[in-house]
Amino acid sequence: MAKTKIVVIHLKEIIYTVIFAALGILLILLLIFMFWPDKKEETISENTNLYRAGVWTSSIPLNDTAVNLEVVVDRDHINSVRLINIDDTITTMYPLIEPSLEAIRTQLYEDVPIDQITLQEDSKYTQTLLLEAIKAALDKAKITPTPTP
Repeated sequence: MAKTKIVVIHLKEIIYTVIFAALGILLILLLIFMFWPDKKEETISENTNLYRAGVWTSSIPLNDTAVNLEVVVDRDHINSVRLINIDDTITTMYPLIEPSLEAIRTQLYEDVPIDQITLQEDSKYTQTLLLEAIKAALDKAKITPTPTP
């Protein structure tokens, strides 16, 4: 005849085993989620560093004088655009320069890309001149990606 064996399992041992198994699974899942590469972070980090933060200037030749345009940028957007050494003779001779810059500035502060800025019909040429100066200043501020070997 076969001998019957009686196995006694205490409830305390079952509870401890279940708790340790759950903690082990939780630890494994935590390690997987922590070290799993995330595609979103890579694309965000590439797009956030568009410019070198600072103040960048560009010159606009108007007849015999030059007006300096100042662009203040962060790593990812334009903070300020303004004309520096503008005097009364330039504002008298070119009355559309300040309102044109204000129209461009408003669009830039609303995060409109510089290539998609809409020009007003009454000051299209003045705004084109100002946009070219802003683009020249932003070209100085742009970060050029270094090729990886």
